[in-house]
Amino acid sequence: MAAARWLPSSPAHGKIKNRRSSSAVRPTLLVIAVAVIAVLLVAVVFRGAGQWTLSGGGGGNTSWVSAGARVVINAVSGQQGDGDDAVAAAVEPRNDRLLGGLLSPDFDDSSCLSRYRAGLYRRQSPHAVSPHLVASLRRYESIHRRCGPGTSAHERAVARLGSPPSNTSDADAECRYLVWTPLEGLGNRMLTLTSAFLYALLTDRVLLFHHPAGDGLRDLFCEPFPGSTWTLPEGDFPFSGMQGFNARTRESLGNALRRGEGADRDPPPPWMYVHLRHDYNRNGNDPRFFCDDGQDALRRVGWVVLLSDNYFVPGLFLVPRFERALSRVFPRRDAAFHHLGRYLLHPSNTVWGMVTRYHTSYMACGAAERVGIQVRSFYWARISTDELYGQIMSCAHGENILPRVPQQEPNFTAAGEQPAAAGRRKAVLVVSLHGAYSERIKDLYYEHGTASGESVSVFQPTHLDRQRSGEQLHNQKALAEMMLLSFSDVVVTSAASTFGYVGHGLAGLRPWVLMSPLEKKVPDPPCRLAATIEPCFHTPPNYDCRTRAKGDTGKMVRHIRHCEDFENGVQLVD
Repeated sequence: MAAARWLPSSPAHGKIKNRRSSSAVRPTLLVIAVAVIAVLLVAVVFRGAGQWTLSGGGGGNTSWVSAGARVVINAVSGQQGDGDDAVAAAVEPRNDRLLGGLLSPDFDDSSCLSRYRAGLYRRQSPHAVSPHLVASLRRYESIHRRCGPGTSAHERAVARLGSPPSNTSDADAECRYLVWTPLEGLGNRMLTLTSAFLYALLTDRVLLFHHPAGDGLRDLFCEPFPGSTWTLPEGDFPFSGMQGFNARTRESLGNALRRGEGADRDPPPPWMYVHLRHDYNRNGNDPRFFCDDGQDALRRVGWVVLLSDNYFVPGLFLVPRFERALSRVFPRRDAAFHHLGRYLLHPSNTVWGMVTRYHTSYMACGAAERVGIQVRSFYWARISTDELYGQIMSCAHGENILPRVPQQEPNFTAAGEQPAAAGRRKAVLVVSLHGAYSERIKDLYYEHGTASGESVSVFQPTHLDRQRSGEQLHNQKALAEMMLLSFSDVVVTSAASTFGYVGHGLAGLRPWVLMSPLEKKVPDPPCRLAATIEPCFHTPPNYDCRTRAKGDTGKMVRHIRHCEDFENGVQLVD
């Protein structure tokens, strides 16, 4: 194949059979086109206040236009942003820049190159964006712009934090906040951040990103909300040590419920802590976050601090009061992370530079298919390197993900070369902390070729040996690899890996999951095609709100089932 599947093909030009007829209709078509463009410009220019930006090269030759209008103007004039590689620039006109309305047009391209360009590198998403989700996101952006850091409303909310509790009316508490603070590795952080955003969306809270000193998350993500920042300013939350909060913290929701302090508490506390770490089930009241009475206790609280290492989106689908809203914004429940992640998680320009340089140098080279293989081993699922390599290849060959090698020496042509299968080529991206697996796959095809004659190229950007979540450069490289994995056409991932969840979730692909070893040996079958693209909620509440007793979360509602790769967890299915 001469060009990769994701690269643009040249436009087809048919022969003109009737030149006179074509010339006659051209003025009419031109008038219609100009009228449509004018309507679009008027619609975007006057779509709302607070969205005007400076256009022009600086100096005296400048004018003020809305960011939405700039999108249309650039599209009409054929302008391209600077700094992008030729692949993305060529693909851009053929793709939906705003992902079906998921993304806001009200950003300057150069401020975050990945926002409107990451989608150009991925397969076409088969998951339509609900108009209700689009409307909810635009509404949230309006709230964040009004209540975010730097606004007078935010200043008043911070002042109330340091004041004694009082009988504050709902009108006075005009803005409420959800403070997210990082915990565990980057994959966990991205999944919990996405979960926190959905909760903020459902409860009209403003999501604020807490950057503790040395958290390794600086220069990692772009600002996701137009006209404001999601970074909690230093000192705005006067209660330090948020990462040290735990189930014993007096201000936690679970402890408040244990003391009988629910929705009727008057005045409400200025802030509360929600404990959703993996050990939250030990306190019988923390899981009540996923019940209506837990939500009642939080409703009037101005500031909620959340600490979690879980993808708890499936738990939000258990809360009765959220059921109707969630069914509207996610008609396909199993695409929740796919949409939310593509909206929220945009790599910084530093990280995006790593992504595009690697993609252009290694992956964008005419392959018919891109295969992503993500390998991770865990202390609780020990397996040797030899066994895990065998499992990877058994899965890849058995499911026709990678071509088999010939059983005997291949027949060569007179020129001394093995004939290729119609020039087909597969580009294989391996992401792992260790380099042994990619080297062995590379050696296999280098030494033996393929039985089909296809060519296989194997790449691995890094092999960092161990996870170092507190280091900025380590996290930047890890995020770049997640993005590269999300560009795949087929994905193989390790069971229970949050890194893998992010990669295949952004891609919108059901992965082939390498099942956990049994007594340090490869299971049979070695892999399974996942039932959903959704990540797994590893430690669900297992609490029945109706009976106020333990219950099996995987059996409470039709669209939540136990995970194939982590039997105690649950995930959304459709």
